[in-house]
Amino acid sequence: MGGNTIAIVNQKGGVGKTTTAINLGASLALAEKDILIIDTDPQGNSTSGLGIDRNEAINSLYDIYAGKCSVYDAPVHTIVEHLDIIPSTVDLLGVEVELVGREGREFLLSGIISELKAKKQYKYILIDCPPSLGLLTLNALVAAESVIVPVQCEYYSLEGLGMLTRTLHRVRNSFNPDIDIKGILLTMFDTRNTLSHQVAEEVRRHFGEKVFKTVIPRNVALGEAPSHGKPVMLYDVRSSGAQSYLALAKEILNENGSR
Repeated sequence: MGGNTIAIVNQKGGVGKTTTAINLGASLALAEKDILIIDTDPQGNSTSGLGIDRNEAINSLYDIYAGKCSVYDAPVHTIVEHLDIIPSTVDLLGVEVELVGREGREFLLSGIISELKAKKQYKYILIDCPPSLGLLTLNALVAAESVIVPVQCEYYSLEGLGMLTRTLHRVRNSFNPDIDIKGILLTMFDTRNTLSHQVAEEVRRHFGEKVFKTVIPRNVALGEAPSHGKPVMLYDVRSSGAQSYLALAKEILNENGSR
């Protein structure tokens, strides 16, 4: 039961990467699968969104990179049974500068994940990436077997998607020949908005079966849950946001079914 390692990535901010990491992770964990989220974003929103206090003395991803702790000492249990997280702290901000001269710097996260996989504890490892294509995101793309790309249903999304596709092509050529798009996830979909429908149609036309059937709607509960340090299904399980992420987990557990 080696980890199925998925990077949740888009260089655009505010598209729902962290919301997806937290709520997909929690939904998969509800199926009694052991899940690990690795928070590689210095903003640490996955960490705080799962109720972890970043000011407490915790071992973080930075501590593993810096050799201050073992990879096995970093995962923290969350309020969701079967869901762990390797937290991010603000120290991660300096990591790109500190690693710039280190040999094999693109493969550091890959090495960390290989160690974790040796224990065969986690069914899925989800990597929450920062909104940039710097060294932290590159490490995630080199370590991952596949990517989920959240795409906000708005005008500029296709432009960002094109840039990310080119980045994946370069990563395949240089570092990780097997990385693939697990799925493109349409987020912040507003059924009353014509543009939302147009963007969704365009993305499906370009990427066909790579687009998840599940669409994440604009939903108040999804926005409110992180301030309570909870995934949305523990905050309001009946909300459309919670139901959508549970449906996405089912789609992934059915291993890509027929999209």
